[in-house]
Amino acid sequence: MLVQEIIRAKRDGHALDEAQIQHFVQGLVDGSWSEGQVAVLGMAIFLRGMTRHEAVALTRAMMHSGRVLAWPDMPGPVLDKHSSGGVGDKLSLMLAPMVAACGGYVPMIAGRGLGHTGGTVDKLEAIPGYSTAPSAADFDRIVRTLGCAIIGQTGDLAPADKRFYATRDVTATVESVPLITASILSKKLAAGLQGLAMDIKCGNGAFAATPAFGEELARSIVDVAAGAGLRTHALITDMNQVLGAEVGNALEVQGALDYLTGRAPREARTHELTLALAAEMLLMGGLAPDLAQARQRLQAALDSGAAAERFGRMVAALGGPTDLVERPEAHLPAAPVVRPVPAPHAGRLSAMHTRDIGLIIVELGGGRRLPGDALDMRVGFSAMRQRGEVLAAGEPLAFVHAATEAAADAAAARLQAAVTLTDASMPWSATPLVMARLA
Repeated sequence: MLVQEIIRAKRDGHALDEAQIQHFVQGLVDGSWSEGQVAVLGMAIFLRGMTRHEAVALTRAMMHSGRVLAWPDMPGPVLDKHSSGGVGDKLSLMLAPMVAACGGYVPMIAGRGLGHTGGTVDKLEAIPGYSTAPSAADFDRIVRTLGCAIIGQTGDLAPADKRFYATRDVTATVESVPLITASILSKKLAAGLQGLAMDIKCGNGAFAATPAFGEELARSIVDVAAGAGLRTHALITDMNQVLGAEVGNALEVQGALDYLTGRAPREARTHELTLALAAEMLLMGGLAPDLAQARQRLQAALDSGAAAERFGRMVAALGGPTDLVERPEAHLPAAPVVRPVPAPHAGRLSAMHTRDIGLIIVELGGGRRLPGDALDMRVGFSAMRQRGEVLAAGEPLAFVHAATEAAADAAAARLQAAVTLTDASMPWSATPLVMARLA
């Protein structure tokens, strides 16, 4: 089968058959397709699109391009959640132990930060000793005994996707719905899941900037997953403001611990979305008859301390401190400079440039400019005020955590520029957190 004929077919707008897609994926793995050929086919798909059948075939072929996990004799359902990326999104750290405490099994293979969005693996590496790359045997054992383990992407799961994504990233072909779909689902299918909850972020801090694009992506993921044999529910959720009160790796771990233990009041939007996504997981896994009873079970896991206890055991099993839940301040790194960012004038916090806030974290050193950059786990913002709140002049918008006074000055000025304060007497209404549900 000639490579150029496969490229020609897609260039001319024809659907690729399964054999042609298999040939392409095999070429990604064994190197028989050159970088130029991979890039050109990626651009042809970007411009011409793919049918649902093609997207299913590509997803399944990339899934089978490496090791596929299996969970024989598991006493409960194997479930996971995936987010399309947001700012302040620490939900995976809470969801996995909550679902495990309710009888699910969550082998979560998470990613690193990308652009302005934080990564779950980066957050976990703020915990001293935590291994995001355990052996396959240890991963299997921890999931089976504790019900959850959160680790990083391994090179032998969907390796075709890894090469294809790297090429797409440098050839302006990332924003393709069928290719995003196949990229996400090939890795999730390779993890051996029985149910997947998708969080499709939508707004000025999300990859999907508009509701229309968010719905297109969510529908594609749900339908292609069904075609590939994975039950998937998707929520389209608002990302026009930071999710929660903390942004930054160690700060978000602290926020997740506060949430799980109830040591601090649970921020309303974070709590609502955590329950909504986790409830979808329990429903798909047959662990609750409906979403209302699923939410009750999850709340009970929080209130009893079972979810926090499960998180602590997972951290210890993966090499972290045995007392992280009880004494996080003894283990999580803290920035040398912490100070308030004052509101420049009085008013209602009516808007955030959420992507810009994510980029401030990158400038502070908490995100990567280049793939190999080391991260400063200490930096970020805490006690961030939420949209709709009314502030007096000089009242803190947030507290900046920085390595130097100069870095704190720059971050504070950028945060002030990234928010909008309007007349508090003017009418204001909140954006719905969950904008749509697809199942």
